[in-house]
Order: sequence, then C-alpha cells, then structure tokens
Amino acid sequence: MAMRQTPLTCSGHTRPVVDLAFSGITPYGYFLISACKDGKPMLRQGDTGDWIGTFLGHKGAVWGATLNKEATKAATAAADFTAKVWDAVTGDETLTLAHKHIVKSVHFTQDSNHLLTGGNDKVLRIFDLSKPEADPQEIAGHTSAIKKALWCNNDTQILSAAEDKTVRLWDRSSMETVKTLAFDVAVSSMEYIADGEILVITYGKTIAFYDALSLDLIKTVDAPTSIHSASLHPEKDFFVAGGDDFKLYKYDYSTKEELESYKGHFGPVHCVRFSPDGELYASGSEDGTLRLWQTAVGKTYGLWKCVLPGESPHTSRFVWYIPGNFTVGVDGKQCDVCVRVFLGVT
Repeated sequence: MAMRQTPLTCSGHTRPVVDLAFSGITPYGYFLISACKDGKPMLRQGDTGDWIGTFLGHKGAVWGATLNKEATKAATAAADFTAKVWDAVTGDETLTLAHKHIVKSVHFTQDSNHLLTGGNDKVLRIFDLSKPEADPQEIAGHTSAIKKALWCNNDTQILSAAEDKTVRLWDRSSMETVKTLAFDVAVSSMEYIADGEILVITYGKTIAFYDALSLDLIKTVDAPTSIHSASLHPEKDFFVAGGDDFKLYKYDYSTKEELESYKGHFGPVHCVRFSPDGELYASGSEDGTLRLWQTAVGKTYGLWKCVLPGESPHTSRFVWYIPGNFTVGVDGKQCDVCVRVFLGVT
C-alpha cells in the first residue's frame, strides 16, 4: 500500500501566490521566498516552511521574487512599477529600481552584483547593484509583456519568455538575440537548470525540456490539465508540475511515466519548485497558500517523522537557527539570532 503524502501548509498570504524560489544551501540551511498578489513577499525556512519575515514596502501585487545563492539578498518584482532589492538577513530594503510598467521577473547573477528584470514594458534590464544611480542596460525585442527572465550559461546569456509566445536566448555582451523559440500559445513558466544546461518550459498542457545552450528540443510530456509550472529534480530522475486542476503531478524524467498525483490545494497551482537538496518541492496556489511536499514520501526529513511499524508516537524536538532580526525573539523583542524550539507529538 502506497504511503499517503502529507504536505506542510504554509499560511500567511491573503491572495494568490504566483511565484516562489529557493536559495542555495547555506550554513543555516536553505530558504524559500514567495511572491503574492497581496504585495507582501515572505521569507521562510526552506525545509520546514517556518515563517521568518515579510518584506514590507511594495504598493501593489508582487509578481516575482528571488534569493541569491547565499540567501543574503532578495529581490522582488511588483505592479507598482518597481523592483526592490532587500537585505535578506535584516529584512531592510536596500534599493528601489524604478521601471516604466509592471515588473514580472527578477534574477541575480551568480555573484549577486547584477539584477536582471523583465515586465510589461517588453524590455529586459540589467542593473549594476554597485552603481544604483547608473542607468541600466536595456535589451528590447519582445513584442509583448515579459513573464520570466533568467541568467544562463554562467551569466553570459539571458533567457526570456513573453506573452508574444516566444522564448528568446540573448547574448549578454552584444545584447542580440541568439535564437528564438516560437509556440502556438504563450509560455506559462520557465526554469533553468545550470547543472546539465536544461531549460524547462510549460505551455498549454505541455511540459517541454530543451538544451539551454542551443535551444534544441530534448523531449515533451503532455499532462491531463493546463500546466502553469514545472520543476526538474536536481538529480534529473523526475519532475513535478501543477496547473488548473489543483493537483501536483510527478513524472519519471526518463520514461515520461506519471508516477503520482496529489491534490492538496483549493485552487489552481501557479508555481512549483524543488528544494536545492531535492528532498521536497514547494507549490504556490490561487488559494493563497504554499505547500511543501516530500519527494520520498515517508522519509524522516524536516518536520516529517517516519514512524516504523511497532514504534510508538513520541515527543520529538525540532530546533533550527534563523539568522537576522526579522522575527520575534524573546519576550516579543527582535534578536540577532533566533532559536525556535517546537515540541510536539509526531
């Protein structure tokens, strides 16, 4: 008998969650940021979903959010015509980058010194974060709103997806298009996997995998519903996808066989991503929640406890350390390093 998937539900947002991203693995674990139409992006401990803090400052829906690898910086893209850069340790806003229209996407270079943005004004922008007063580099070419923009190939190239039903590969130096993919419908999501140079694209009911350097097609998989987002496991054994029917689907990457499907959300799934260690994947939904799902159901990991036959439930202690001074510490005061201890029966 298959074990039952029990996702962790992360509440707090009041409107649809439209984007999420994980940091890399740091000495403090890894972290998760979420973008929401309530205008209040949130930072969480990645393996537990524990809320750390909320970035306050946007005056409109937040459409995109990202963390740098070290989880020291965050960036958000919003409907208030700005992208913001934040200190992810203190929660302070460090930069506001003005745009001419709604911003939909933000992405740091590997060294965190430059930020790539894209949005409804159809222009890609590269901001030098060490020179915030300088004008950004601008790359034009899309004919409709840009939905996603990502650095690739060691930050020497850029991938962008837009409402004009194209995905384009750009050279950073010349700022010229290298190659364009055209689709019958607009692309709903795009994920870049640096290890192996794989590009994951979703459109309609299709999940497609491309070589990120050449944009040559590797394979496609058709799902039973319109898909809004998909993510490939770090080991490339399988991938997950979610969309209109509220479900999360898990597929074998090699055989394309559907392995499992789970329903937990109460609205369409807008975004899904694997954690950097591949032990879980996170999903964000129209229902305003994030959910964390185990990759290997039944494994002891994070707040999930595997109780073997013959074992009795017992009290377990979970302890984790949260850097920074976002969150409530002792007696309601903020502290530099918070230690949270949860006691509960599992």
